[in-house]
Amino acid sequence: MKRKNILITGASSGLGKGMAKEFAKQGCNLALCARRVENLEALKKELHEINPDCKVFLRSLDVTNVQQVFDVFKGFNQDFHDVGEQLDRVIVNAGMGKGASLGKRHAEANMQTAVTNFCGAISQMEAAMEIFREQNHGHLVAISSMSAFRGYPFAMTVYAATKAGLKSLAEGVRIDVLKKPIKVSSIFPGYIESEMTDKVEKKPPFIIPLNKGSKLLVKAINKEKANAYVPFWPWYFFKLMMPFMTAKMLRKF
Repeated sequence: MKRKNILITGASSGLGKGMAKEFAKQGCNLALCARRVENLEALKKELHEINPDCKVFLRSLDVTNVQQVFDVFKGFNQDFHDVGEQLDRVIVNAGMGKGASLGKRHAEANMQTAVTNFCGAISQMEAAMEIFREQNHGHLVAISSMSAFRGYPFAMTVYAATKAGLKSLAEGVRIDVLKKPIKVSSIFPGYIESEMTDKVEKKPPFIIPLNKGSKLLVKAINKEKANAYVPFWPWYFFKLMMPFMTAKMLRKF
């Protein structure tokens, strides 16, 4: 079935913004939330230039505020009901990449990343699944990372751990609703240009432009598979190799 009405968190920049544009091209209606509302307003104008018929709803959201997550998701659900639609898909995308090696006096930044990326994801999934269980259909999408499959050093240490947690969380929900008309997908992007990668001094390997990455993400999401690796080449093959990589190899990678 075509998912026409889509909620994306962390939509003010990067992958969230890129996915919103691709979904607008496909004629979807969008519920977009992030902390930077001014960026969302600018994005809404871009989306209406892409597709004037696209309905776009905006709300401010800090995913670390549990009650706000529920209020925003319920508000978006009502927005869709008000125009005779239902929420079809929720993409849990909001996250951050702050942090450093543990023990180097960056505990606050590491904790921020942990709470935003993992605890925030729990709140988003709780709110989404409450709606999907009530209407007995929907598609929950978790934007994880290729870093979810092994531990990583330096600034990636906590980030990779949160993405591993998100992978496990999504898999647990998928198993829980296996006999229901609710789909749960985990998406594992490799390196895609974004605000996060812009801050990295050394260009990551196999990085692709945001436009290309966004198209591939949306294509993978629309297939509604349990797991998808974006782009498939070379990351799926890295996933197969990762269990056999030594600590020295991971440190270099």
